Amino acid sequence: MPMRLPVAWKIAASAALLAWLTSIAGCAPTPAGPVPYKDVTAERIVKQGYTQPEAGKIAVDVRRERSGDVVIRFRDALVYVDGEQVTDLMNGERVVFYLVPGMHRIAVSTQFDPIVEIEFMVTEKYTNHASITFNQDHRIQLRRVPR
Repeated sequence: MPMRLPVAWKIAASAALLAWLTSIAGCAPTPAGPVPYKDVTAERIVKQGYTQPEAGKIAVDVRRERSGDVVIRFRDALVYVDGEQVTDLMNGERVVFYLVPGMHRIAVSTQFDPIVEIEFMVTEKYTNHASITFNQDHRIQLRRVPR
């Protein structure tokens, strides 16, 4: 025959268990904060003139989103502006282009992918950010993103 405990003991045991669980939950590691993007190095800029700030030009920030996927993590993403290759981006890197206002073409590719190009209106009215990602089939993608 099972032993019956008074209700007060059950409540006390439940409270003690809850207190213990709360105390060990406070010891759980907290996730690391977001890591800032690294700027692409000057040595990897293959076409000069796009990455220097000048009067009358607007900054366009292109970021290669971080991925833990080993298949795509070590691929470099070739980045083109108006049909000219300017640089390549590795996992978690960014480049800032300075472009005159108006319509431009920004494109990306890898050694395995065809060129993916978007028309990009550069203006002070819009947020000028683009994001490079890879889909589930490990194909490169490029899209304008709000920031």
